[in-house]
Amino acid sequence: MTGWWVHNAFVNGGAIMLVAWIFWVLFSITMHELAHGWAAIWEGDMTPRELGRMTANPIVHMGGLSLLVFAAIGIAWGMMPVNPSRFRHRRWGDAIVAAAGPAMNILLAFACLTASGVWAGLSGPPPTNEVEPSWQEQGQLFLLIGGWLNLVLCLLNLIPVPPLDGSRILASCSWKIRELYRHPQAQFAGLFLFLLIFWGGIADGAFLWTMRISRDYATFVGGLFTG
Repeated sequence: MTGWWVHNAFVNGGAIMLVAWIFWVLFSITMHELAHGWAAIWEGDMTPRELGRMTANPIVHMGGLSLLVFAAIGIAWGMMPVNPSRFRHRRWGDAIVAAAGPAMNILLAFACLTASGVWAGLSGPPPTNEVEPSWQEQGQLFLLIGGWLNLVLCLLNLIPVPPLDGSRILASCSWKIRELYRHPQAQFAGLFLFLLIFWGGIADGAFLWTMRISRDYATFVGGLFTG
């Protein structure tokens, strides 16, 4: 039986799961969009600054509709307006700007999972007589969720369907693909394929796979700090 995602997160993982999910979704999307902005500015496009989008405020990047969807079902999206015609490297500049967002998510995932593993390795195994997780375990879980969610965001954004970053990267490699993405039905087809990934259970497998990778990496790092 399914219910509101807030209730499900609290029941399945406790308060730390709910807090971690809210924080990391908002923070990671904000950093993802800022990475696009930083890359665009480096490419010579001042549009992000001109429109006041180079801010850490998640409301600016996500907007009201995205935040409402997040409150309803726990997922959200962001946007960073850029002007590719200003990029010094033209279509390759568009690929660089598009790739900056997923690259930021990879960086955040690496930092979170490494920190979680180091923390676990230095604090040692949890006491066996405690019923509730210690604050150390909750902190490690908070970082583990952060790493996992950023891996998921990276993979989702690299799917080569409009308007995701993967489509912009792929379009930069081929003019034919770029023209195909400009077709009026491309956005609709992209949305359909994206929803099919979730309805077809592909996303569930990706979520489990990324969680296993996250745990394995954090465990490996933790093992480097144990006696």
